Amino acid sequence: MVKTFAVIGDPIEHSLSPSIHNAAFKALNLDCTYIAYRIPRGELKEGIESLRQIKIAGFNVTIPHKIEMMQYLDDISPECKMIGATNTVSNDNGKFTGYNTDMDGFLEPIKKRNIGISGESVLVLGSGGAARAIVAGFAKEKAKKITISNRTLQKAQALSEFASSLGAEADYIKLQNVDVSKYKFVINATSVGLKNEPSPIPTGAINANHVVYDIIYMPMNTDLIQQSKKNSATIIYGYEMLLGQAALAFQIWHRVQAPYEAMKKVLLGGF
Repeated sequence: MVKTFAVIGDPIEHSLSPSIHNAAFKALNLDCTYIAYRIPRGELKEGIESLRQIKIAGFNVTIPHKIEMMQYLDDISPECKMIGATNTVSNDNGKFTGYNTDMDGFLEPIKKRNIGISGESVLVLGSGGAARAIVAGFAKEKAKKITISNRTLQKAQALSEFASSLGAEADYIKLQNVDVSKYKFVINATSVGLKNEPSPIPTGAINANHVVYDIIYMPMNTDLIQQSKKNSATIIYGYEMLLGQAALAFQIWHRVQAPYEAMKKVLLGGF
């Protein structure tokens, strides 16, 4: 019997997850299929019911459902509990267990490059579900200070309090007050750049000492990435986080090593 997996969110048409996972199934000869399933904001409860009815084997969760999805789980993993958001759900005989592969998926490309995080200062733009996972990752890796910047100051404040609760030194500032020269890591976890808009912050002060990481993967070269590249910063692309978390989700569902190269090949072919 074919097992069905999915990604849920809204918007969902741009998702590359189906091609990544279907390539992995093909590489390992697994009798599985992966689909994109649009569940609009405010309709999550009904959407989850229909997934239960078709006995979905597992699914990924993206914007805007990562935090709300926590209400509909039967069990949650430790990092999922810590972050307070889920992006991966497994279905074991009707029992939905939530995981969060965003944190380790995010950290993986930094570790691959042997870039140290301990004792460094970090600027995180944005304060949604992905930003929570990123902040948790930096706290886990003992970053010296985490600054959150967001359009809505209340949300930035809440996220900086979350960072403090994990033992990190944290603060928050308005987007227009950002001074990038104070940080080694500059992370864009907002959706600014998805539609090719200009960078959410001025990039003039970014230089070769910076690590600039934009979690947007479509387009691959956002304005923030392009400008930072011109200024010789170390660049980490959003697709690397996407691949990292997809490989971890694959391992949760199938309990085998993900075929990373097959997944990467189809992903980069999708640009």
